[in-house]
Amino acid sequence: MSPYLAAEDLSMFGHDPWWLVVVKAVFCFAFLMVTVLFSIVWERKVVAWMQLRIGPNRHGPWGMLQSLADGIKLMLKEDVIVKRADKVVYVLAPIVAAIPAFMAIAVIPFGPADNEISVFGTRTTMQLTDLPIAMLFILAVASVGIYGIVLAGWSSGSTYPLLGGLRSCAQMISYEIAMGAAFASVFLYSGSMSTSTIVAQQHDRWYIVLLPVSFILYIVTMVGETNRAPFDMPESEGDLVGGFNTEYSSIKFAMFMLAEYVNMVTVSAVATTLFLGGWRAPWPISTFWEGANHGWWPLLWFVIKVQLLLFGFIWLRGTLPRVRYDQLMKLGWKVLIPVSVVWLMLVATVRALRNENYDFADIALYIGGGVLALLLLSFVADIFRDKAGKAEQPAEQAAGFDPMAGGFPVPPLPGQELPAVPRRSPRRERELIVSGGPDTASDGSSDGKEASDG
Repeated sequence: MSPYLAAEDLSMFGHDPWWLVVVKAVFCFAFLMVTVLFSIVWERKVVAWMQLRIGPNRHGPWGMLQSLADGIKLMLKEDVIVKRADKVVYVLAPIVAAIPAFMAIAVIPFGPADNEISVFGTRTTMQLTDLPIAMLFILAVASVGIYGIVLAGWSSGSTYPLLGGLRSCAQMISYEIAMGAAFASVFLYSGSMSTSTIVAQQHDRWYIVLLPVSFILYIVTMVGETNRAPFDMPESEGDLVGGFNTEYSSIKFAMFMLAEYVNMVTVSAVATTLFLGGWRAPWPISTFWEGANHGWWPLLWFVIKVQLLLFGFIWLRGTLPRVRYDQLMKLGWKVLIPVSVVWLMLVATVRALRNENYDFADIALYIGGGVLALLLLSFVADIFRDKAGKAEQPAEQAAGFDPMAGGFPVPPLPGQELPAVPRRSPRRERELIVSGGPDTASDGSSDGKEASDG
């Protein structure tokens, strides 16, 4: 085995008594639920602050119990099943969407992979379990959640939910490809797919420093994967009423909303584990405090990092407008996937050269030369593409087109130009138009008065 591959030591897992496994599972579930309740209130408060509004301030101190009140309200609402729905699939779809969101947290490490803490007198790890292919487990579980959204749109027996479910499926699939490529870069550099081992490999330098492109790719893809603004296409009210969950109400609608926020927490925890050092203390603290990465303290650093990423979700929602669906798919297929594949090839090349004992100068030279060659080829290809496009451009497109030719207005296609819009002449060049002609009583009132006086 290469010296640059991580030696996975998972011997600390699988030895907990059954009651401790139950306690850990309940803790993971409670961690997700409490974080979701807090995130909903926090999102409404932060967005209200950005928009100069008050936000929730009635339920509980400072409105902190607003999300709990909303959950109780949804559970007490009338549960309606539409007449044309496939009842079995209609009821199972929210469950299929919600359960996978909770499963991924099982392999996320909250602390070191050794007996650092004691729970009711039993020494254990701060992680429910770990696998040699833990990250593949997270990808597989995230993929299952897509079925819940598609089945929800199909089983409703309505057109708009079906369209929302289909385009949500297309969105999540397209963004999962780039997400998998971002994961693969981490696998190549760490030499493992185990979450605890990946965190252990970041003891001296976080992967956000070593793999910044992978981190940016994952941040973009996790926003698209969770259907959050500005990529919240499946729930855009303007064109699809309410998306795949249009025909849902009461607790079933609440489960879709719960799945979205739990997915936000899960992808934030994955980003923390892969790129932000996991449970490790930030750099200034870890330099002068040796106990920062021991005991229960790692749980605090992990929660802080997850909350900062959740704030990023909220910041995006309060800042960016929703993009069009064609822009969303173009970004996923034409930008993120090619960039992620090229970056993965560069990372693989660096690892191969390091395993062959090449020094850093040679590696930097090879990588820099490859990047410059790609940029040059791209520049030349763009020049020839522009020349070919101008040569093939039809004369009627170059001269403009009639947007009302089909009976209703349509936007111009690439290469087409709208005809010039006639403008009104300046006010000083327009004649004064008075009703009744120029010889009105008002116009001649002064002359008539002067004649009568004379």
